[in-house]
Formats: sequence, C-alpha cells, structure tokens
Amino acid sequence: MTPSAADGPATKGRSRRNFAGARPVMDDVAKLAGVSKQTVSRVLNDHPAVRPETREAVLAAIRTLGYRPSRSARSLASGRTRMLGVISFDAARYGPASTLTAINTAAQEAGYLISSIALDTAERDTVVQAADRLAAEGADGVIAIAPQLWVAKALAEARLDTPLVVLDNDLGDGTPVVTSDARTGARKATEHLLALGHSTVWHVAGPAGWTSAERRAESWRDTLKAAGAEVPAPLTGDWSADSGYERGRELAKNPEVTAVFVSNDQMALGVLRALHEAGRRVPDEVSVVGYDDIPEAAHFLPPLTTVRTDFSDIGTRSLHVLLTRVDTPTVPPPALTVVPAELRVRDSTTRPHYRR
Repeated sequence: MTPSAADGPATKGRSRRNFAGARPVMDDVAKLAGVSKQTVSRVLNDHPAVRPETREAVLAAIRTLGYRPSRSARSLASGRTRMLGVISFDAARYGPASTLTAINTAAQEAGYLISSIALDTAERDTVVQAADRLAAEGADGVIAIAPQLWVAKALAEARLDTPLVVLDNDLGDGTPVVTSDARTGARKATEHLLALGHSTVWHVAGPAGWTSAERRAESWRDTLKAAGAEVPAPLTGDWSADSGYERGRELAKNPEVTAVFVSNDQMALGVLRALHEAGRRVPDEVSVVGYDDIPEAAHFLPPLTTVRTDFSDIGTRSLHVLLTRVDTPTVPPPALTVVPAELRVRDSTTRPHYRR
C-alpha cells in the first residue's frame, strides 16, 4: 500500500508504530529526523552541542512518532536515574507523612521520581537492607526521615555510599541535617505561659529516644530554670491522644496545675478532654499549649495555642539540599538547615485565675 499524503513524513520513517507494531524506538526517531542515534540522545539530554535546526527536527520527529524515551535509556546516556530514595520511620504520623508529601512534590517539580521505604524498626539490618534496595534501584541520593535517636546510629553503621540527607537527627560525620527548631519552639511555648503570669509550667513529654521530644523537654526545663521557676517532674506520653488523655487525668487531680505545655497536638487533644471531664476549665483554670499546629488544632475546643512546625518546608528544603549534593558533588551543602518554629496563640491560654 502506498502511504497517503496524510501520512506526512512516514515515507522517511515510521509513524506512531514501527512495522512490527512495537512502540517507536530511538532508531525510528533518528531515521525520521535524518540524524544519528547519538544526536537524538544529545537532544534528549539537552546537550548544548546540537544545532537549533537539528534539535527542532529531532523534536518534530519525536512528536510525530509519539516517542517516549525509557528511563533506563536516559539513565545509560546521562549516568543518572532521576530517582531519589526516601527511608522513613513511623510514616503514619502527621509530621513524617507531611514531610514525605512535600518531598514528593518538590521532587516532581525538579523532574525526579521518589522511591520510598517505610520501616517499622530502626535496627541496623533493616536500614542496611533498605539502603541496598535503593542502591539496586539506582537512587541518585537518599533522604532519611529519622526522628529517633537510634535511627542515627543505624544509619551511621549502614554507611550508605550515595549522597544522603538526614532529617531531625545527626550522624556526627558531617552528613547534612535538616531539622525544625524544636528548642526555640519549646522555649516560646514556655515563655508564653510564664508571661501570662503562671508560676510554673507542667510538661507532657513525648516518648524517650525521640530527638524532638528530648529537645523540647530540655528547652522547657532550661526556660523554667532561667526564669527561676519550679521545674515539675514531666509526664511522658507516646504521641497519641490516648496517652495525652491518661496524663491529663493525672494533671487534673493536682490543683496546683494552671499551665501545661504538651509536646504535640494529638496528646494535647487528650489532655483537653481529661481536663474537661474533671471539671477543670480551659483556659480559665488551666492553660494548655501544644506543638506542631496540625490542621485540626484551630478546631479543638477551645482552639489550641500551639507551636507551628512547617513540615512542608522541611521536606522541600531537604530535597533541595540533596539535589545540591547530587548535582554539584564538589560544592559542600550546608551542614545544618534549621526551619524556624512559630507560636500560634489561640484560645486555650490566658492569665491564671486562681481559686479562692
């Protein structure tokens, strides 16, 4: 059959499908454009040594054929997979989940795909296996969302041989770190309650071994000491609203408690419920400050005063730091990137109203 005029340049090559019915390949593009495969590869990788008219001919052939270069072919040509790995722990929690979403968004905007591995434990073997899997997939770099202290040890022992950025932890070997300013956030929360006139501030801490929990507790304690205030024994939860509720029931029994700083908003929600059930009015009798500023915090009853952690900014910055390591390996990235914390004052705090 003789091609019709509507077939256009198919007389020089093949249109949409080659004669075997397979998807068009680079050979088809080269034949249709009248160039070599090497020239097509240079155009695909945006090589500067291609004349404008040649580049346009190749792009026109690509459009005509509907050619889509395979990721493996582009990897061979560029030495890069355009894929990044993420290792996360406790990924279902609001903070890690929000950070991972931001990493994915920033990666897509930069032209990268993300391969994510969520681990239940941070044992050395599981971390090494995750790192090996990402290496086998050809990850150009890895971000580790590592909020627990023991994760840093596992990552350090794993000795990844690909560019790495760690969130909320420090391997102690110069690996770039991106983190929120937990100490400043906790200080702002505690100072806010002291400035309202509360004689001291009680604390519901996060679980032991979590860097954010320990930094917030240390800052709360240091701020009280600097103000000459009594430092009550902290109560420890596990980040859940249930644990906040149990700690809140203990606090509600103590008439001396007029101000509470809670290490995250989910536990603060449990504290609010426990105080309500005990007849301790918030904020008239007890002021409560949370941490993280989850989307629901403004809709608690009363709306929760809290410290905002910009998890999206953390995720975006970590991606940019990693790409700096990947794209310009001879240029050292910042060793530490700190995302500021912001106090959001709402209706759950006020000056103390002491009973007579």
